[in-house]
Amino acid sequence: MAILSSSAVKNSRCAWYEVEYRADSVKPAPEEAILARFRYRQHCEVVLERPEAITVRQWVETVVIGLNLCPFAKRELVNDRVRFSVTDATTEEALLMAQEAELELLERYPGVETTLLIHPQVLQDFFDYNQFLEYADALLVQMNLEGIYQIAGFHPQYQFAGTAPEDVENYTNRSPYPLLHIIREDSLEKAIASHPDPNAIPTRNIELMKSMGLEKLRTLLLGCS
Repeated sequence: MAILSSSAVKNSRCAWYEVEYRADSVKPAPEEAILARFRYRQHCEVVLERPEAITVRQWVETVVIGLNLCPFAKRELVNDRVRFSVTDATTEEALLMAQEAELELLERYPGVETTLLIHPQVLQDFFDYNQFLEYADALLVQMNLEGIYQIAGFHPQYQFAGTAPEDVENYTNRSPYPLLHIIREDSLEKAIASHPDPNAIPTRNIELMKSMGLEKLRTLLLGCS
């Protein structure tokens, strides 16, 4: 699969905000609209110039979509509705603040379907990350967003309960950096309802991981970095 250059990724992502802004039902004053477009275009460029964001997008293209681990991902990526956001948070408290900001952005901009919040400087240990997911869920409750969004976990050391660290099925949720995937629940429910056999997806993915083997999966993940 072709790898997008940083400039190509940046240009495609900036289109999000312009499309979403035009879709707003209430039109702001012209000067406000100009400032808003500048602000979000500028924010977009800052995010997408980060190498972590480009790496994670490559992982989504090559692994998540390339191996069809999530049959719902391609449409949203092609339509530039997946947000790749990188935080410099170095503490769990700062990461929760970044998560809160991303949730607020998703609430304001329904044209952004989902966010991958990449946090390379905190929670590199999977045990700590797994514990943190409880706080991430608690934040949804605190913001009255439980049932509207859910958090899915991806981590370089991801390990499902009952598996050994190097069991191949863990690679379905292994990513180049620790990240929080913020998902709109209504969109997920619609996608699942449209799939002929959603319950077969996890089994199919595990069988694919086993057929590929550990070394190939390691190489594939490292190739995204």
